[in-house]
Amino acid sequence: MTFDKRLLKIEPFAVGYLEADGFDDVDYKIGSGLLSQAKHGRLMLAPSAFFAGGYDFTDAGVKSHYAHTIWINDGVLDDEIARYPELATELSYIKERMSPLDSRKLVRQHKSPLEDKLTKMRACWGGDWGGHGNPDYDAFLKLGTSAIIAKINRYRKVHPEREPFYLGLIRSMQALEALAERYASLADELAESAEGDERVQLLRISKALSHSPKNPPRDFFEACQSFWLCFMLMGSDSPGRFDQFMIDYYRASDPKDAECCLRHLWQEFKSTRTWNLCIGGSDENRRDESNELSYLILRLAREYRYNTPNLTMRVHRGTPEALLDEAIETFSSGIGMPVLYNDECVCPALEALGIPPSDARDYCMNGCNQIDIMGKSHMGLEDGEVSLLKALELTLFDGVCQYSQERLAPSLGELERTGSFSEFMMLYKRRVEYLTDAAVKMANDAQAIYAEFAPNPLRSCLISGCIEKGLDYKSGGPLYNHGQILAEGIADTADALAAIKHFVYETKKYTMSELLRALRADFDGYGELYKDFSGYRKFGNNAPYVDELCAEITRHFFTYLRTKRTYRGGIYTGGCSPFNRAALYGERVKAMPNGKRACDTMLADGIGAVPGEDTSGITALLHSALTLPHGLAGSGFILNLKLSRDLLERERGRAAIEACIKVYFEQGGQQISPSVISQSELEDALVFPERHRNLIVRVGGYSDYFINLSKELRENVVRRTLINL
Repeated sequence: MTFDKRLLKIEPFAVGYLEADGFDDVDYKIGSGLLSQAKHGRLMLAPSAFFAGGYDFTDAGVKSHYAHTIWINDGVLDDEIARYPELATELSYIKERMSPLDSRKLVRQHKSPLEDKLTKMRACWGGDWGGHGNPDYDAFLKLGTSAIIAKINRYRKVHPEREPFYLGLIRSMQALEALAERYASLADELAESAEGDERVQLLRISKALSHSPKNPPRDFFEACQSFWLCFMLMGSDSPGRFDQFMIDYYRASDPKDAECCLRHLWQEFKSTRTWNLCIGGSDENRRDESNELSYLILRLAREYRYNTPNLTMRVHRGTPEALLDEAIETFSSGIGMPVLYNDECVCPALEALGIPPSDARDYCMNGCNQIDIMGKSHMGLEDGEVSLLKALELTLFDGVCQYSQERLAPSLGELERTGSFSEFMMLYKRRVEYLTDAAVKMANDAQAIYAEFAPNPLRSCLISGCIEKGLDYKSGGPLYNHGQILAEGIADTADALAAIKHFVYETKKYTMSELLRALRADFDGYGELYKDFSGYRKFGNNAPYVDELCAEITRHFFTYLRTKRTYRGGIYTGGCSPFNRAALYGERVKAMPNGKRACDTMLADGIGAVPGEDTSGITALLHSALTLPHGLAGSGFILNLKLSRDLLERERGRAAIEACIKVYFEQGGQQISPSVISQSELEDALVFPERHRNLIVRVGGYSDYFINLSKELRENVVRRTLINL
C-alpha cells in the first residue's frame, strides 16, 4: 500500500514499515520504518543547542523502542483518526495492521490464565520487559557507518539466504546517516539567523555531522555528537563503558573544550533519563583501566547531583586510591552513586559461564545494574523474577495464595506429615523450582515472541556476532545469550525459615497447625507466638543460624536456574535487583513466620536485611551478606548501605567505610550501593515531601528523588538501618 505523503509527518515509522516492499521480513520492515522515521520525523534543534540528536516523535501512535522495538498507543491512533478525517481510512489501516505487532500485547496475550495469576499475585513473572542493551559504541565510533555498511555487505555474500536481514541492517545505518544529513542542514539553516556563540556552535554541529557518523570522529566534540546521535536513535538506554571508548577522543582535544562537551552531555543524560554509565575496571591481566575521564565523570556527578545516569564504578585490587577517594567523595554528596562493583567477583562468575577473560573484563551494567558484556551480549536485563517469600507461602498453604485465595500451585498434601525441618525444606525447594520453571517458561515464550515480532536491526549492527551469523540481536545473534531471573524477598524468607526451624521442628514449642492458624488470623489472638516468631534471629546480624539458611536458599535458586536454557541460546543465572517492585511483592504476601503482618509492604530490597532488622552494625551486616553465593550471581546482587551523613563528614568515618568496602570486596562481595543520608531529613521528607524535592535515595538498584517514590517505598527507605559508627 502507498500512503498519502502527509502521513509521513504523522506516522513516519508505521508508513515506512508498511510500505516496505520486496521482502516479507520483519528486520527489513523495521529497518525501513527506522529510515522513514529518520527522514521524516520532526527534528528538535534549538538555536542554543550544543548537540543535535533527538527528533520529536512523541505524538505518533507507532514508535520505535529500544526494548520492545515497536511501541503502539491505540489511543493516539484513535485521536489521529478523529483529527484527520481526510486520512481516516489510511490511519485506520495503520492501526489495523500495526496494533497486533505490539510485542508487549503479544506477550501478555500469550500467558495462560495461571501464568497471569502468578504474575498478578507477584509469585513470579517472566518476559514482561524486553530488556536493556549495551551496543558497541566503541566500534561505532572507530568504524563509522560507512565501514559498518561495508562489513554488512561482506557478510551478505556469506549468507545470501539472509538478504532481507542484512538489508534491514543497512537501512538502520542509513537512518543514522539520514539524521546526520538533516541535522547538518538544519544547523546551517539556523546559523544564518544566529549570532555570536550560537552561530559558532551551530556551524560546529553542521561540520561534525557532515563528517561523522559516516566516518570516525576527529576530536571529543565530534565523538560526543556522533555518539549522541546514535544513542538517541537507540532509545537513550545505557552508555556502558563510556570512559573507555571515549578516552582517545578526549586526549585528542583541548581539555577545557572536552570538559565543556562532557558537561553538556551530562545535561542531556539527565533530560533523557539515561540509564547506566560505567567507569573504571581492569583488563584480563588485572591492569587498571581507569583514566582521566573516570575522575572527571565522578567530579561532574557530584557537582550536578542528578539521579541519572545510574553511575557504576568497577573496582579491583589495583584500583588507584585516588579514584576510590573520588568515588567516596561523590557518593558522600548524597546521590547514591557511584555504585561499586567488584571485578574480583564478577569476572570469575562470567568466566564460569564460558565467557573468556578478555570479554568477561569488558562487562558493564545496564538498566539499574544488570550485568552485560559491552557490545557482545544479550543477557536478559532482566528476563523475570521469583518471589522466594511467595514460594514459602505456597509451601505453608499447600499451593493456595493467601492474598487471592486462589490455587497457584499443585497440592502436595505433605506439610502436616513433615517430621523434620529437612523434609519441610524439600517441600519449600519444590515450590521454588515450580515458580522458577514458570518464570523460565514465560521468559522463553516472550523471547520467542520478541525474536519473531520485535527484532532490533539497529542494535544488531553494533553487537558482535549478529552480522557475522546473520542473526538478529534477539534471535541468538550476539556472542553471549544468557538470561537473568532475579530473586525477591531473600532475607525475609530466611528469617521466616529460621523461626519455623527453631520453634516448630527443634524446640517444638508450637505445632505447624498452630502456626498456620496464627498466620491465617494475622497473629490476632496469638500474642506470644507473634512475639516469639517476630523477635527471633534475623539475617544481617552475623547470626550463622539464619545466615546459613539464607545462603542455602539463595544457592539452591541460583543452582537450579543454571539447569535452564534461554530461548536465545544461553543459560539462566540469578541476581537480586528488585528495582521498585519490593513493596508490591510485600503487599501480595499475607502474614509470614518472620513476623510480617498481612499485606505489609515492607520487604528487603536487595541482599541486605529486612529494613530495620540489622541491629548489630555494618560489620555484622557485611559478614551475613558474605555468606551468600556471590560467585553464582550472573546479575546484580544488590547490597544497599544507608550511611549517616555525619559519618561521612568525618575523616575517620570515611576511612572506616573505605576499609569496610575493601574488606567486603576482598572476601568476595559483588556489589555495594551506598546512600549517604540524614535520618532527620528523611523523616521530615516522609511527612513533608514537597520540602525535599532534591533529596535522592537508593531504591532497589537505582537512584531516584524521594518525592517520586510511592508511600510504601519511602517508608522502606526510612526504616532501613542507618549506619553510624
